[in-house]
Amino acid sequence: MIPFPDISPNVFSVTLFGREFALRWYALAYMAGLLYGWWIILRAIRTPRLWAGEPPLTAEQVERFFTWAVVGVILGGRLGYVIFYEPAAFLVEPWRIPYVWEGGMSFHGGFAGVVLAGIWFCRREKIPMLSMGDLLAVAAPVGLGLGRLSNFVNAELWGRTTDLPWGVVFPGAAAQTCAQLTGACARHPSQLYQAALEGLLLLAVLTWLAFRRGWFKRPGALMGLFLVGYGVARFLVEFVRQPDAQFVSPGNPVGLALHVGGYGLTMGQLLSLPMIVAGLWFVLRARET
Repeated sequence: MIPFPDISPNVFSVTLFGREFALRWYALAYMAGLLYGWWIILRAIRTPRLWAGEPPLTAEQVERFFTWAVVGVILGGRLGYVIFYEPAAFLVEPWRIPYVWEGGMSFHGGFAGVVLAGIWFCRREKIPMLSMGDLLAVAAPVGLGLGRLSNFVNAELWGRTTDLPWGVVFPGAAAQTCAQLTGACARHPSQLYQAALEGLLLLAVLTWLAFRRGWFKRPGALMGLFLVGYGVARFLVEFVRQPDAQFVSPGNPVGLALHVGGYGLTMGQLLSLPMIVAGLWFVLRARET
């Protein structure tokens, strides 16, 4: 087993007027992911050989869209977490919904927020939606990977117990509460599994197909492959990821959100299945223009 490294979840913190303000690694990951997305999309639209005709949007439109993308990610990510994972808790204390600094963001909610912002922006600016989806798909993996690394630094969203040599001893009472085990409790570093699959692997595949294989000329294909890739990666990692506490009960120790007779799916798997189906549909229907 591997001891958890001594890393602060804060990049730095300052105290002003008796209150502490901190820049967390998770917030920095969001900012870095958005900056990378802005840069790679600008690079793509400024490379004429990637497109069958004119690029789908201008540099000015990219800048305007990212204002709405930031809003969509934050609002969607937070509301998704509230709706999908802890609705009862926030019904009791609804004033805590804006407290994003306490943690609690959902990728599926953030994804939905960006999709809605993208649909609205494309209709307003008369931009082809499938091509916009392809650009966002190429931009997304860096933010995903950095976000999962930040989850690891924060010692959150860890995996189930394991005796594998790379199991990590995460700090905290919750991580060290392991049934039928004495001594240090090692867990799957599921955040790192997701960073490798959703981040590095998806980034490499989508970038290669976009910039080397001409997939921008097949509107919808890159977006579809991203949906499939993320959905499959998340579905698989859920098997070793610690279930959300609100779904765990004496009759459901595995934390399945939907189950019959002890078999079923976690919330992460349920939310990933529609992404996989939709992604396959987009890939199969994509045609070179």
